[in-house]
Amino acid sequence: MAKKKSTRRPPPELQPGPDGAIKSLMEVVSRLRAPDGCPWDREQDHQSLRWHAVEEVYELLDAIEAGDDHEMVEELGDLLLQIVFQCQLGKERGVFDLEEVTGRIVKKLIHRHPHVFADVDASNVDQVLTNWEKLKRAEKEGTRHERPSALDGIPRRLPALLRAEKLLKKARRAKLIEPAPARPLTKKKISETLFQLAESAQSQGWSAESLLREEVLRREKRLRKLESAAAKAQKDSPAPTAGK
Repeated sequence: MAKKKSTRRPPPELQPGPDGAIKSLMEVVSRLRAPDGCPWDREQDHQSLRWHAVEEVYELLDAIEAGDDHEMVEELGDLLLQIVFQCQLGKERGVFDLEEVTGRIVKKLIHRHPHVFADVDASNVDQVLTNWEKLKRAEKEGTRHERPSALDGIPRRLPALLRAEKLLKKARRAKLIEPAPARPLTKKKISETLFQLAESAQSQGWSAESLLREEVLRREKRLRKLESAAAKAQKDSPAPTAGK
């Protein structure tokens, strides 16, 4: 009996250069999503892949902290795959693709760095961050992503401690809280205290992560009220009269 001829297409060859490598990756992902592709890849959507992206970021962090260049290359590739896969899904839905994603970030970087690509002066990091926040707020003004509060823009899914740190930075920059006090505790003491608090919470059947998340939400709500009250007071205050 004659052997049945395979109808499978050969894998794409890796094209040379950075552009070629990206094109090869895009072709591989497209093939995985094709009718004759991989059943697992064909079942995925934006929602099902979202936590895979988070996991890849944490694995990249492990490689960076270990100073392992070989692992960094692998984990960066895994993270890049998540980006290309999401773009392939967007392309299939006719809403966005990798070209649009990369084009938008190029424009954003140029616009957010006027001290590099235009005539704005920014001689230190604080000035760069201040300009960045102003530009970001102006970009989103009038859109459904508008950020009227100085506290807007903190990802809801951030771990509680990271969210607390982000909230404190934004609140200090907006002068909603006082500058950080002098540090009376050593780094070692602070780290030990954080661990002991987590241990204490766990011993009582609580999640330290959940407790801190609830506290951050309470603090954020309080700071937003303070911000609104300050804005209202400024709006209601009489305008200064011109001198005679």
